[in-house]
Amino acid sequence: MTALLDTIAMALGTLRANVLRSVLTLLGIVIGASTVVAMMSLTEGFRLKLTSDVAALGAGAFQVQKWPALQFGPHDHRKYERRPDLTREQGEALRELPHVAYVSIEEWARRPEALATRDRTTKQNISVCGALPDYERANGVDIALGRFLSHTDVQLGRRVIVIGADVQDILFPGQDPLGQEVRVRGVPFEVIGVAEREGSLLGQSKDGWAVVPWTAYERALGKVRNNNIAVVATTPDDAPRALEEVVAKLRRIRGLAPHEESDFEIFSNDTSAQLFDNLAKMVGAATFGVCALALLVGGIGVMNIMLVSVTERTREIGIRMALGARRRRILSQFLVESVFLSALGGLVGVLLGAGLALGAREIWQVPASIPAWAVIVSLASAGGAGLLFGIYPAARASKLDPVEAMRTE
Repeated sequence: MTALLDTIAMALGTLRANVLRSVLTLLGIVIGASTVVAMMSLTEGFRLKLTSDVAALGAGAFQVQKWPALQFGPHDHRKYERRPDLTREQGEALRELPHVAYVSIEEWARRPEALATRDRTTKQNISVCGALPDYERANGVDIALGRFLSHTDVQLGRRVIVIGADVQDILFPGQDPLGQEVRVRGVPFEVIGVAEREGSLLGQSKDGWAVVPWTAYERALGKVRNNNIAVVATTPDDAPRALEEVVAKLRRIRGLAPHEESDFEIFSNDTSAQLFDNLAKMVGAATFGVCALALLVGGIGVMNIMLVSVTERTREIGIRMALGARRRRILSQFLVESVFLSALGGLVGVLLGAGLALGAREIWQVPASIPAWAVIVSLASAGGAGLLFGIYPAARASKLDPVEAMRTE
């Protein structure tokens, strides 16, 4: 233990002897460790946030869409554009399936809309949907004020609207919105309900939306050719069977041969988690690539500083060997010193990366969670780099001839 403490004291002495040189030498290791901790903290935070937020689809619910909900990397836009539209008739045909409880056929505007009252207007970022009463269950909507759409509203084509919490905050701050008039593209709708606040998903608010009966939607805003179809299974446990039934039914209706790829997409809690996992793998691979390069640069820097240290302390090494220090003791001394310096750089990098992640969480409200494995990997990688790149300088020091070493000035 005494020898180890002496070696650590020598390592600290090497740092103090030339602080700037030591800092620049360890900069690569610091960058590598901080990159791993910061990026993995942000990735883990987004994963946890997505897991908690994606339940907005509701238990046992999934959506059928013409277009993928999320896309990462290169993709063929024309492939999806050529697909046949999902029609209302196809959605209605799914109601007869044994494990399907609700089917929500939804007409979404191609672009966000601006909603307005007489004296207030939202930005053009509100998603407006023409839907059925099943929308409430299929999308996990909870009503805070008033009520949701009814079948009577749909049958009579009433111009009524249910709004998200963001719309209420902008158009009716401090007011009761029920019974008030909201205009969409100049067409008046009566507010009959306000949804509970849902929060955000990956930094994007989930409360900037409005729903009207699809019959009123088509009369006021025009018919949408392609529909989204949200499906709720009879029970959450029946969701896999319901999904299989929906896929098989739609493939038959759309005339697909057994060997052909489905010309529609399924989006559920599981698929969204898989998409994010794929993204996390790409981010992780890029992060570890940066880390490996930084550790390589940092390791070369550690080797350089240790070689300089051996040269500067040649006389000291000769005296120690003349007084009985074995070559193994000299070798272990410089190896421990190299590992300690690298681990110190790794520790600084971990603290810096954790600080960046926590700062982003506090200042910009970015979800971040520091995983223990990222800290361990960073410290182990830094120490491993010190061990690997410290072997040659340590071996060189242990092989010095004591007599020749003591003659060195």
